Amino acid sequence: MSYSHKKFIYHTVTFCGVGSHAPRVPGTFGSLAAIVPGTLLLYLGGFPALFIATLLVFGLGWYATSQYIQGLKNKDASEIVVDEVIGMWIAMMPINLDLSSVILAFVLFRFFDIAKPWPVSWADRKHNTFGIIFDDVLAGLLSALCVNIIYEQRLFYDLGIY
Repeated sequence: MSYSHKKFIYHTVTFCGVGSHAPRVPGTFGSLAAIVPGTLLLYLGGFPALFIATLLVFGLGWYATSQYIQGLKNKDASEIVVDEVIGMWIAMMPINLDLSSVILAFVLFRFFDIAKPWPVSWADRKHNTFGIIFDDVLAGLLSALCVNIIYEQRLFYDLGIY
């Protein structure tokens, strides 16, 4: 593998170094780092732009992660945060472009990613590329579902949050 290919793999899995430079909790930093480009994609192109970008990053992330973990003892190395980006962008798909919506999506995604309820825990037990990526996809889907339910039911409307 060439040097430039190794750099591409590294920058993809760490989301341009965020995962490797985060002092602690790289997953949270990866999720936070995903907010700005995700919001920008929603602002410029709406749901279709975020959806297409998520699919592209999913494909690139899958390839890069499969290359990166070869030979590693810890297959889910903490510096790998491309999965958090994918999950966070999925969680952001149903949101409005306002601060409270972004915060809600972030908090729900981090909750599901850390608590790992089923089926997130099922995917997390797979110690391969599928497990690394798909647990965050599932956490993102659960978050998006909850965000959508909250919006549809207007659960926070009376509190002035939504």
